[in-house]
Amino acid sequence: MTKGSTLFFLLFAFLFSSRPQAKPDVPRPEQFRYFKINMINTQNAGSCSYTVSIKTSCSSTTYTRDQISLAFGDAYGNQVYVQRLDDPSTKTFERCSTDTFEVLGPCAHQICYVYLYRSGIDGWKPETVTIYGYYTKSVTFYYNTFIPNGVWFGFNRCSAASAST
Repeated sequence: MTKGSTLFFLLFAFLFSSRPQAKPDVPRPEQFRYFKINMINTQNAGSCSYTVSIKTSCSSTTYTRDQISLAFGDAYGNQVYVQRLDDPSTKTFERCSTDTFEVLGPCAHQICYVYLYRSGIDGWKPETVTIYGYYTKSVTFYYNTFIPNGVWFGFNRCSAASAST
C-alpha cells in the first residue's frame, strides 16, 4: 500500500466509524390541557386489577410532597383514574426509587395512553411508568422529564394502536 492510499483508507475509516448512530424515535410526553376524566367509565371501577410501576429519575428532586394523579386507558374509552398516588407520610417518589401501586378500574384492552398530573411546589421527574394488567400486555411509557404543575402530561398512542390492529 502506498502512503497516499494508506492516508485515504484511514480518512475513509475515520469518517464512517465516527458518524453518530441514529437514535430510535422515542416519543416525548406532551401537555394535555383539555384532558377530561371519563367519570362514566371510571365509576365502573373495580372490575380489573392493574399494577402500575413508576420509576423516579435519579435527577429528580430528593423527594416530592406534590399531589400526583394518574389516568390511563385504551382506545375504546375504558379509563382508569387514581386521584392521588402519593402519600406524604411515606417516602413515595423519592429520587432513584421505584414505587408500585395496585389499582382497580374498568377492564381495558391494550393500554395506549397515560397521563400524570402534578400539583405542588416541589417538582418531580419520573423516568418510566409501566402498567401491567391481566387482559392487556404490559406497556412502558418513557418520561424522563419534569412534570409541569397543574396540567395533565403524558402520552396518547391510541391512534397508532388502532391503526395497527
